[in-house]
Amino acid sequence: MVFRELDLDNNGESIMRFTAKLLAATALAGVSIPAHAQDADVDALKAEIAELKAALEILSSKVEAQSQQNTQTQNDVAAVKTTAIQAKTAADTAQATAEKTAEAPFDISWKGAPEIKGDGGWSFKPRGRILWDVGTVDAPNGVNDPGLGFSNEFRRVRLGVQGKIPGGFGYKLEGDAAGGGFELTDAYLDYKKDGLTITVGQHNNFQSLEELSSSNDTSFIERSAFTDAFNFTRRIGLSAQVSSGDLIVQGGFFTDNGGDLDDDENNSISLDGRVVYAPKLGDAQLHLGASAHWRDFGEAITTARFRQRPLVHTTDTRFIDTGNLANAEEQFTYGLEAAVISGRFHAAAEAHWLDLTRSGGFEDANFFGGSVEAGIFLTNDTRGYRGGVFKGVKVANPVGKGGLGAFQFNVRYDRLDLNDGPVIGGTQDGYMASLIWTPVNNVRFLVNYGLLDYNDVIPALANGTETDFSVNVVGARAQISF
Repeated sequence: MVFRELDLDNNGESIMRFTAKLLAATALAGVSIPAHAQDADVDALKAEIAELKAALEILSSKVEAQSQQNTQTQNDVAAVKTTAIQAKTAADTAQATAEKTAEAPFDISWKGAPEIKGDGGWSFKPRGRILWDVGTVDAPNGVNDPGLGFSNEFRRVRLGVQGKIPGGFGYKLEGDAAGGGFELTDAYLDYKKDGLTITVGQHNNFQSLEELSSSNDTSFIERSAFTDAFNFTRRIGLSAQVSSGDLIVQGGFFTDNGGDLDDDENNSISLDGRVVYAPKLGDAQLHLGASAHWRDFGEAITTARFRQRPLVHTTDTRFIDTGNLANAEEQFTYGLEAAVISGRFHAAAEAHWLDLTRSGGFEDANFFGGSVEAGIFLTNDTRGYRGGVFKGVKVANPVGKGGLGAFQFNVRYDRLDLNDGPVIGGTQDGYMASLIWTPVNNVRFLVNYGLLDYNDVIPALANGTETDFSVNVVGARAQISF
């Protein structure tokens, strides 16, 4: 029979043969059957047609099932294709991102704080420092001054930014919030090319080695006494520096400090210059320098005053003080510098003179300040030096990496003489020692001791009794800078 000849699991050729037989049977069923035909033949034909219809239904179900399976397979294939496309897109994106990152227009490094360097020469770095000091100053016999004894302060709390600009330009902006106010320290734009540096804005005017070296890197809590006594400070101006081999020449024209621009005392002018010769002698770094500074106080300034604290800044008491000197017109200062760094050892010496010109029959005055110091590291470290100034130590064995940090011991003799003719400001001789611990780069702890001898102290401070005496001073500092 037709049904028995059908192989439903066979290929398309079996289906075609079955379809032909089914069409033939259907045609016969539609033809009129003669009356003389036997009933048995009719019944057999009907049975075969019924069997063919049943086979057709089975085939239809099988085709439908196969069709659904094919549809699912097509959906699965489409899903796989979609997933593959998405994976390729993600891979392309990742590759593009990687290539873009590899060719990023900036990179970030760490120098105590993040420094961002951009494409074409741009850079940006936050900078700052926190210096917290404590100190105690003996009270001489007969002196009852609330500024003596124990005291503490935030010596410096600075925050700023610095960086470079394409074309050889650079900038620095920094202010100090110590003392509850805000004082602008550095604010300038510079240009550097082939050993030449031109700077415009508020910056240091090349006063001395001690003054130009950062307070982050000095060997004592406070600089040599003459630097504050002679009113060294940053001023607004235009300067140039030329470096060639071991020689550095600096010079500039300056006006007043930016903090004085709202006052009447803002029309002074000055010319400042400094020369440094810094050769290497074997492994030793030498430093020889000289500077000169002329300043016209201007019409608004009519007095000048020179004074100094006893080693620490935490007290406002000054045992040495000229008071206000009337009819001050001009000031000329000049100084000499010398230093050497050899392995763990360093030594430095400075001398500075100040000549004050006065009008209206007042005598001119001449003052002197200077210091000599030596220091040695107790660990395998050395004092830094670059560009004519001292720099910080790079700790060889920092804490946290199996080391104890850097330990440095220093001694200093410091002299300040504010006596000349009718001007009796007093003299101060300081015999000092310091111990510095630098556990890691950018962090320091300092302890200072000073025995200060005074002569010709102003009678008002000495209560009319002693004008010559000595005081013991102890100071300490915790410091972080970046």
